[in-house]
Formats: sequence, C-alpha cells, structure tokens
Amino acid sequence: MTKILLLSDTHSYIDEQILNHVKQADEVWHAGDIGDLQVTDAIKALKPLRGVYGNIDNHEIRGEFPENNRFMCEGVDVWITHIGGYPNAYNMRVREAIKANPPKLFICGHSHILKVMPDKKLNLLHMNPGAVGKHGFHKIRTMLRFSIDKGKIDNLEVIEFDKRY
Repeated sequence: MTKILLLSDTHSYIDEQILNHVKQADEVWHAGDIGDLQVTDAIKALKPLRGVYGNIDNHEIRGEFPENNRFMCEGVDVWITHIGGYPNAYNMRVREAIKANPPKLFICGHSHILKVMPDKKLNLLHMNPGAVGKHGFHKIRTMLRFSIDKGKIDNLEVIEFDKRY
C-alpha cells in the first residue's frame, strides 16, 4: 500500500502545516504551478516527490519537472498534468491522448477547484486537489490524501486549511 498526498498550485507557498501532512505520506504528487523550487526541495527533503510544471512555472522548474508525468503506482496507471480539464471537457492538449489510452487515475490542477469525479465513458477517476497556495481566487486551501493498494484507489480524504488570507 502507498499513501499519497496530492497537492497543486502552491504558487511558491509552503508551510509547516503542509509539511506535517507530507511527513505522513509515502509519496507526494504535485500537479503544477509550483512557483519556486524551494517548495519542491522542502517536500523532497522529507518524501519522494512526483510532479509536473504548470503555466506559471519558470524555466528552472520546467527543467526539473515534465509537462506530463505518467507512471504506474501499485498497479494503477496514473497521469498527472497541470491543465487537463474534466470528464466530457478535457483540455484540447490532452483530449485525444486520453481517449486513445486512458489512465486509471487522471490528475490535474490549474482551476484551484477541488474536484474528484469518475469518467464513466473512459473508466477512469479524475482528481484535482484544488490549490494549497495563498495566491488565486480560492477561499479555502485544499489538498487530497488517499492510498493505492493492489490496483485500488481508497481512503480518499480532503484536507482543508484556513482561509488563504
């Protein structure tokens, strides 16, 4: 079993509350808009990190993280990208690829809106952890925690923090 902490849209922000949740995970996945490598360096000092760059990320971050990150975790085919859209409204950049070869778990960020929903047509689970940074229109900072075990995604929890201001 692998315990995952999923976050996105840190926009250069990391604090002890976030890092306390990092310590409880086996792996941390970041769905883009990192903002500053100090964020990912702080996470990597504690746990393994998988991530992608987002639209606000500079050339240094783009040099360290890919636009798309597709991998297997405990028998689950995972695809992380920053701008991905939602079931029935995928971004044109990924639309054809996701239809041709859908993963079991599709993760994106960008919208700052926490959403977990199935795509029944493609038989996948879509996750967006919302935004945990303090920059953006969201009022509540959010992350997701879940586990993956023998091909099953389970124990999904929403983590909410105080208002961003």
